[in-house]
Amino acid sequence: MLKKILTVGLGKVGTLVGVLLSREFEVIAVDKQAPHYDHDLPFKVLTGDVTDLALMEKLIAETDAVVSALPYFLNIDIARLAHRLGKHYFDLTEDVPTTEEIRQLSKTAKAVMAPQCGLAPGLIGIIGAHLASQFDDLRSIDMRVGALPRHPNGDLGYSFNWSTEGVINEYINDAEIIHNGKRKTVTSLQGCETITIDGVGYEAFYTSGGLGTMCETYGGRVDRLDYKTIRYPGHCDLMNFLIHELHMKEDKKQLENILGNAKPPVDEDVVIVYANAEGWKNGKLGRQEFSKVYSPIEIDGIVWRAISWTTAASLVAVIEMVSNGELPAKGFIKQEDISFNKFLETKCGSYFKPQVHAI
Repeated sequence: MLKKILTVGLGKVGTLVGVLLSREFEVIAVDKQAPHYDHDLPFKVLTGDVTDLALMEKLIAETDAVVSALPYFLNIDIARLAHRLGKHYFDLTEDVPTTEEIRQLSKTAKAVMAPQCGLAPGLIGIIGAHLASQFDDLRSIDMRVGALPRHPNGDLGYSFNWSTEGVINEYINDAEIIHNGKRKTVTSLQGCETITIDGVGYEAFYTSGGLGTMCETYGGRVDRLDYKTIRYPGHCDLMNFLIHELHMKEDKKQLENILGNAKPPVDEDVVIVYANAEGWKNGKLGRQEFSKVYSPIEIDGIVWRAISWTTAASLVAVIEMVSNGELPAKGFIKQEDISFNKFLETKCGSYFKPQVHAI
């Protein structure tokens, strides 16, 4: 059982992580400045520099686990401290090199090392594996996730409701897939396809990191496995123009500033989660699908954007499963090894059940 948890980073997602965790655990949170809400937060907030490793070591040493809701490039130092101190570690990173280094640390860890506990990677891998488990032999697994403004404007049709750095990182770094039964690396922002969800047309294209470790897990078992990000039509071509034709991949900071200024966050957003798996059961070819569109909900008197609550609830559900013994107490946790049914039975996993609309 976990008792005391440190949350590092108090953006929208990190703050909600603290709110959700505080229902069951003692929570301490730290960031450079405290978030401002009309309601009092149900956990202790400390102001401090999260890059001050002496401070972070002291805080982590006093807790059972640390959750990083920081930008991907700040995660590895927190993970190293947690590993050295023998504390559980969780994060939301989509960054492949960061995940690989944490995985190496996990080989000698005395506690859990669980990166990639958000939406993609994270929840989508849990769902994809759940669908795949219903077949004797697999043919393919497709996974798609989109965090979008409900009312898009402009040609990009997008708002940066989560980390601008994270989105750009996914667009620039290469993606891993399985195609014709072989693991391959492909260029992100390629493979654009049309997808229709609940009668609305979208596009979906390769981005980095969404599969987590699934190519390794399903290598030799499927003909095709891939992850694509969902956007409104036209987004992919414009981002290719900015990143590649204008060579802005060479100045990511300027690109972040331009996009963040042009497309600020909005409160009315949606998160689309879609997956399917095809294969044979008792000799018959079949297809299993999962499709949901999530909207903002109210939690403890505050309305949280869809991207915030789906990401935070996914992470906290995994922490609940570690605490109650449903997941291993040490080592690296692959998202695809997490039971979707048991995930839904956790307090935070229950938010993803169809009947849940508000709390």
